[in-house]
Amino acid sequence: MSSIKQSSLSNTITGGIIGAIFTLSFVGLYLLMQPVETDLTRKAAMLTSSLNGTVLGVADIVDVVNPAVVAISITEEVPSFNRVFDNPFEDFFGLDIQVPLLEQDGTIEREVGGGSGFIVSEDGYLVTNAHVVSSIDATYTVHLPDGRDFIADVIDRDTMLDIALLKIDGQQLPYLTFGDSEQLRLGQSVIAIGNALAEYSNSVSTGVVSGLSRSIIAGDNRGNSELLDNVIQTDAAINPGNSGGPLLNLRGEVIGVNVAVASGSENIGFALPSNTVQMTIESIIENGRVIRPYIGVQYIPVPFADIELPVQNGAYVTGENAILNDSPAAKAGLQEGDIILSVNEDNITQEQSLAILIRRYNVGDKVTLRILRGEDELTTTLTLEEMPS
Repeated sequence: MSSIKQSSLSNTITGGIIGAIFTLSFVGLYLLMQPVETDLTRKAAMLTSSLNGTVLGVADIVDVVNPAVVAISITEEVPSFNRVFDNPFEDFFGLDIQVPLLEQDGTIEREVGGGSGFIVSEDGYLVTNAHVVSSIDATYTVHLPDGRDFIADVIDRDTMLDIALLKIDGQQLPYLTFGDSEQLRLGQSVIAIGNALAEYSNSVSTGVVSGLSRSIIAGDNRGNSELLDNVIQTDAAINPGNSGGPLLNLRGEVIGVNVAVASGSENIGFALPSNTVQMTIESIIENGRVIRPYIGVQYIPVPFADIELPVQNGAYVTGENAILNDSPAAKAGLQEGDIILSVNEDNITQEQSLAILIRRYNVGDKVTLRILRGEDELTTTLTLEEMPS
């Protein structure tokens, strides 16, 4: 069973607790005593520079980045059965009729799924989707294109953003670096690489950025679902097993992490933006866990509220736990029914939700909210706190 999320292409956001995370940039490392080229993205950039700024071809990019894209296999202990025969009729009718039955005789380790990932440091940190490594009882084996295999430790999972950071015991490993997903443009060429169908490792497909700042509800074949916002839409083929693989620009930079495909569609896939991924993995590396600021409100985007509201955009505070007790929002006096219009003068829109805006800040930052309460427009300043686990 390969790992992939299916999207309903629904733009409905069902309301959630707001969070945000830290910022990161990876710096390429070079060994002075031993000239090992491990930063593949930098190598691609150097090749581009040597060609007087011309963009590399797809085959050139793939040659450079492919060593850092990995397949992940998932194995678990599953019940083992023997076939035995029994005669359930002997005591009642004296008949000699043997009926085959299955009898458990222990467990056996078996591969139950697969996904993709990519290395982000020469000492063995790698990124994939949280849903690829969701089982705490499974063993995750990372397969490098050069034939080496490593057992991976899951450092942490950010289930809200569907990102996980893994670690393998390696040195001088090839790795990729991140581009700026905020600079993406519609129609920009991209490359997707991954373990298609959990069988065809390092499969390559190409396409363009088809959409930006999409909000989707993605689900898997086990009935799990999640809300993902601000994702990148692409027509590069993303197949089951590609989850966690990189979406690259033509400089060999990771600008997204492949996460979902639209069910029943042709060439509608989605990737988490690289800037969001960078924030998550830095938080995990620095703190051993995801640290996400929050304000502590439950909300629905104004366009999707089931009542008529006096504005076109904003975050309508509503729900059973509209204001969390002892949260920054409670301390600042926010109330159910408030409509949050902006954060530090950045207006909330369908493309720029309250959650996205809060993610730009750190725990301890002060933010000013502009609020509509009835007919009155108010401002309040609050201090972001760490979201409770």
